[in-house]
Amino acid sequence: MSSTELPSAPAASALPKVATVRVAEGERLRSVGLPGITLSVRSRPPAREGLSPALHVHGLGGSSQNWSALMAQLEGDVDSEAVDLPGFGDSPPPDDGDYSITAHARAVIRYLDASDRGPVHLLGNSLGGAVTTRVAAVRPDLVRTLTLVSPALPEIRVQRTAVPTALLAVPGVTALFTRFTQGWTAEQRVRGVMNLCYGDPGRATPEGFRNAVEEMERRLQLPYFWDAMTRSARGLVNAYTLGGQHALWRQAERVLAPTLLIYGGRDQLVGHRMSQRAARTFRDSRLVSLPEAGHVAMMEYPDLVAREFRDLLAQTGEPVAESVAGTGADAARGAAAGDGGAVTENAGS
Repeated sequence: MSSTELPSAPAASALPKVATVRVAEGERLRSVGLPGITLSVRSRPPAREGLSPALHVHGLGGSSQNWSALMAQLEGDVDSEAVDLPGFGDSPPPDDGDYSITAHARAVIRYLDASDRGPVHLLGNSLGGAVTTRVAAVRPDLVRTLTLVSPALPEIRVQRTAVPTALLAVPGVTALFTRFTQGWTAEQRVRGVMNLCYGDPGRATPEGFRNAVEEMERRLQLPYFWDAMTRSARGLVNAYTLGGQHALWRQAERVLAPTLLIYGGRDQLVGHRMSQRAARTFRDSRLVSLPEAGHVAMMEYPDLVAREFRDLLAQTGEPVAESVAGTGADAARGAAAGDGGAVTENAGS
């Protein structure tokens, strides 16, 4: 494995505009070369030595930046890294053009094997939730705990608001969409994404919105942006149709790691009704509902997600930061509904 650290603040003249990637204060970004893929890995140095490693995996159209707020919350609890899946964020496309769930899971496994960081606390959102479920099922030796935020697991009745995203998998639809939206500005696109993914788009700060627009402008210039989106959406839809031992729900049954399930009550992409099935399927699970959250609770309510994650750590015997020890799920469940109001609904058997 070869690794090259990327500068956090390159001179404007040193890199082409399309290559500029935002790195938050306290974060590092490096490029890791592996067989068939090159991955961009975002990390945040832990507050102290000896903390357990954690790896965060983003969803469709996202990047490692989606985890920056949560990583900052958890710097006293785990040694966090977040990966850009092939074709997303600052990771180039895979050499073989394979964007299936299995290929994305293979990329995560290759990185964990090469970095020798496992077993890790593995966290996934949306598409990343499906990917990390597969990783936990096929390589239990690499996973200490599994945290899934609105995981994209198969639904029989897809929400109407999720249909446009699923249609990206249909041949020709992406080309039609790109022509239809040719005149849209980056600001319009970001507002559309936030309206779809946030329970309350107003929770995005002005700075966060500007950063998202800047990232959208950068990614729209990438020649493979729409191809990565389309093929990954197709890979997710194809995974929904798999049967037997490769079926995602069947693999969820095989997960041995203690699992934290977080679902948003205002999620327009993953039906909240699927939370109960998830709680029944993952054998050692705890289900938490955030009534006011949308599809990306770790971005909307990073403090509540962090508290629930610390509670998971405590339940598995992992140390948590002294400044927050004991807050855990009880504090989250005691929060006002207007602040996300975490509610533990159910536990897997």
